[in-house]
Amino acid sequence: MTVKGVLFDFSGTLFRIESADSWLRAALAGTGHDLSEAELAHTARALESAGALPGGAKSTVPVPAHLDAVWAARDRSAAEHRAAFTGLSRLVSLPGPDLHDALYQRHMAPAAWTPYPDAGDVLGALRERGVAVGVVSNIGWDLRPVFREHGLDSHVGAYTLSYEHGIQKPDPRLFAIACSALGVAPEDTLMVGDDRRADGGAAALGCAVHFVDHLPVTDRPDGLRAVLGPPD
Repeated sequence: MTVKGVLFDFSGTLFRIESADSWLRAALAGTGHDLSEAELAHTARALESAGALPGGAKSTVPVPAHLDAVWAARDRSAAEHRAAFTGLSRLVSLPGPDLHDALYQRHMAPAAWTPYPDAGDVLGALRERGVAVGVVSNIGWDLRPVFREHGLDSHVGAYTLSYEHGIQKPDPRLFAIACSALGVAPEDTLMVGDDRRADGGAAALGCAVHFVDHLPVTDRPDGLRAVLGPPD
């Protein structure tokens, strides 16, 4: 297979969200609320357990029945995404009701995201080789500012975001839109992601798929380099 285009997932593939502790601290600082260190650690763990941090650890408890429908469709629109994640954060007692929206706003800030150490090098190398590069993400907000803030936007030719199309992975239609945006046929395209179900949906369209591990940035310094193939 000659790869002419590579599609990358966002969260857990090219970027990693900050820790639940850091996320909560930033929201507290922005709203003027306060928690003791012990309370903060307990609350951060509770939010993480609930799965309330988008891009963070998956919930360790079942999604409540009243959120089932919005959770299943969370990446199809901005409204459903916000409702799903603020719904999960509301399962946790916080010092003020405004913190739920503050937490949601914080996770969209470029400062809340860190690129994996090899992301820039890999994206740049692909572009230098003339390989079209795109991002296809299940998400409820515009991630382009994150790429711009971290200096990676110049490497990306097209962004295909689920909430902008009302379609979420693994639906092959979202990958078809992404391939079309790159101007590359699916059979000449490699999809790179960390979610075997969601990102694996590209295979139904004829794309090759490569998976990376969703790990903290410090634990995955070179997980993307395999996309470039063996060194010369």
